[in-house]
Amino acid sequence: MELLNVRCPGIQNGKFLPDHTGRGRDLSPELILENLSPEAASLAVTLEDMSHPIKNFTHWVIWNLPVSDRIPGAIPAGKTMPGGGVQGVAYGRHRYAGPKPPRGRSHIYRFTVYALDCSLDLGGGARKKTFLRAAEGHILQQGNIFGRFE
Repeated sequence: MELLNVRCPGIQNGKFLPDHTGRGRDLSPELILENLSPEAASLAVTLEDMSHPIKNFTHWVIWNLPVSDRIPGAIPAGKTMPGGGVQGVAYGRHRYAGPKPPRGRSHIYRFTVYALDCSLDLGGGARKKTFLRAAEGHILQQGNIFGRFE
């Protein structure tokens, strides 16, 4: 599997900028993709808290995004997105939930972007585990970017 390179202007020097955190405006950041396979039929993203007591605690899961070298920022809440995309349930909601660890603690967060060879037939009630099961065998590429927030 060829690596998908992911950059995020909302993470600078390894740290989340305030607009993209649960203590800021809580807006999903733009993700820039490099080396995207021409075979990709859809994109998906997960955001996980790698430091949470619940292993890889999910803050965001979205799939069936249109193929592009950029995933736009400030994706609105809701099960379906204008122009394509389905947001599953993460953090109890159908939306991006930015980093917000307990005060005085630093947590590491991981965005994973997936390039899939198809769109998935999953409703908005699905969670990350169901998404990953449905995506199995369809992942052409994936890439990560990490950020820290305190």
